[in-house]
Amino acid sequence: MPTELLPDQSVWIHFLLRWLHFIFGILWIGHLYFFNFVNGNVQAKLDAAVKKAVVPELMPRALWWFRWGAMITFLTGYSMIIYRYWIATDGGMKALMASSYGHWISLGGLLGTIMWFNVWFIIWPGQKKIIRAVAAGEKPDAAVAERARKASKLNTFLSIPMLFAMGAASHLTISNWVWWVGAIIVGFLIAQTLFKLAPKVGTKIP
Repeated sequence: MPTELLPDQSVWIHFLLRWLHFIFGILWIGHLYFFNFVNGNVQAKLDAAVKKAVVPELMPRALWWFRWGAMITFLTGYSMIIYRYWIATDGGMKALMASSYGHWISLGGLLGTIMWFNVWFIIWPGQKKIIRAVAAGEKPDAAVAERARKASKLNTFLSIPMLFAMGAASHLTISNWVWWVGAIIVGFLIAQTLFKLAPKVGTKIP
């Protein structure tokens, strides 16, 4: 359902929700990429004493913005869909699934929901334990650290097809499973390339 078909007063409400969704989505995904492409490679080179000084100061601050960016992105995203199809109009699930917009936004929402779950129920609980251990001068539990690392890496892989789906909702009128699979495969290939580049780029002092 194109935005112009919404009642006049509803266009502004939908737009404001989308604006907030963009702001907090950038905040969330920006931190995700920082953790995976920058921070992880830097932390691997720090000794225990430096980590003890840096991690308790850096990570709680960064993870606060990260997890609440994820939460508000999640809430505004679903608010947009609910408002658009169940409040401003009475189209419901039938209308959502009747357009390429609905197909793409549903795919993006599914990937984003998996990512949100990983943030709040795997990455953040694991990072709390890691931060406490480092602050106490102890070695973090390897299993906890690995689980959080894998969830964060998975989110990075999912983020690229998720962003494609969100953009495609407003700009592509073609939508079927071939496109969805293609977006996921290409997104994963891009993410894999970025992971390979991350330890190598920006390492020299200019």
